Amino acid sequence: MSQTNNSTIVAKFGGTSVANFAAMSRCAKIIINNPDIRLVVVSASAGVTNLLVKLGNEVLSSNEKESVLQQIRNIENAILNDLGRPIKVEAVISQLLEQLAEIALHPLLVTSTKLKDELLSFGERMSSVLFAEVINQVSGESLATAFDGRQVLKTDSSFAKAEPQLEATKKQAEQILKPLLDTKVVITQGFIGQDNFGNTTTLGRGGSDYSAALFAEAVDAFALQIWTDVTGIYTTDPRITDKARPISEISFDEAAEMATFGAKILHPATLIPAIRSGVKVFVGSSLEPDAGGTWISKDVDYRPAYRAVALRNEQTLLTVKSPEMLHATGFLARVFAILAKHKLSVDLITTSEISVALTIDNPPNTPVAALLDACVNDLRSFCDVNVESDLALVAVIGNHVEHDDNKGGAGRIFSSIGEDKLRLICHGASEHNVCFLVKQENAKDIVRQIHDYLFPA
Repeated sequence: MSQTNNSTIVAKFGGTSVANFAAMSRCAKIIINNPDIRLVVVSASAGVTNLLVKLGNEVLSSNEKESVLQQIRNIENAILNDLGRPIKVEAVISQLLEQLAEIALHPLLVTSTKLKDELLSFGERMSSVLFAEVINQVSGESLATAFDGRQVLKTDSSFAKAEPQLEATKKQAEQILKPLLDTKVVITQGFIGQDNFGNTTTLGRGGSDYSAALFAEAVDAFALQIWTDVTGIYTTDPRITDKARPISEISFDEAAEMATFGAKILHPATLIPAIRSGVKVFVGSSLEPDAGGTWISKDVDYRPAYRAVALRNEQTLLTVKSPEMLHATGFLARVFAILAKHKLSVDLITTSEISVALTIDNPPNTPVAALLDACVNDLRSFCDVNVESDLALVAVIGNHVEHDDNKGGAGRIFSSIGEDKLRLICHGASEHNVCFLVKQENAKDIVRQIHDYLFPA
């Protein structure tokens, strides 16, 4: 019986879920206990990507590079040791570590996005090989095989933020991947792809979820499971308040808003392929696989006015001002053309007669900072630009929140936290959110206040 039917499940395991042999063994049991899981997408083992980013982004001495490389070797070798260092697996990992060291010492690494993408791919490439062996040892049979996902996930050549080529990916999945799923559980890599020239590309930091959704779409899966270290999606980040509540089901629209506005459970792009293909998404904890989780689908039974409060840190506010904007046409088009040129995505925007304020996500360890500097220089050629950092974005997510009067509406939310703490408000553009910008130092307290107000104990 072919496994590539409407019962096929794609499972994705994040870095903490494949951090070490014990974590991998727990996840192996999830796969073994569910024969519908045929394709598994893994992140790099926890800590490895950060070390690779350090190698690629910082100017390090030879000794410093060797120190970072040794830390990576230690993580991979610890898993190999627990596996008993099987000859074939050890040979593959040793070869990958040698290739990694060669790229890490390349003199052009820090300035080449192409080399950085190649460097960053090694975490996933090693974890997929090790995880396949863990599954085979735990199951006691040759159940799983490691597969180079770059053979299937085709992208353009936009290194560090590659765009998938859907038709080419679908074609490769039909020809190469689907036949494998009939006989093996296939373990592949998230986050990485390959362009038309055979170069390794990455989908951006956190892109493993997105990769998993693209694979699920390409193999016509019934569902996508995202296994992480928390039991599903909560009304807010449980690390901010112990009053956060689990959500059993949520619509694609609400989940997309939460992912976009800071919920760390899902990469913001993950839901695009799922919505497009109708693949249901489950989010659960690999630490507690029987504890339930959150199902995300097009249709849900309950759509409350307020579903959750999301927080996204590391926001930058650009205020662009020019007298030319007054009664003029084309000014905003010019501004957004420059933003598009530098591939900067705008989240919130407000305008007045002569100025426009907009927010840009600027997380650490990304190329956004350099792009932002170049963008500001271009903007200053024809207008005044003010840049503010150390800000955070708070979003209240739900349904028809822009005109809910059941709890007094959004005005009551603002008054409950004091408008003097708000830097920017975006209200009414979407029926699924009310967003505002606050100082980073106040952000968690404000989220707690709003959450207590909307979801009283």
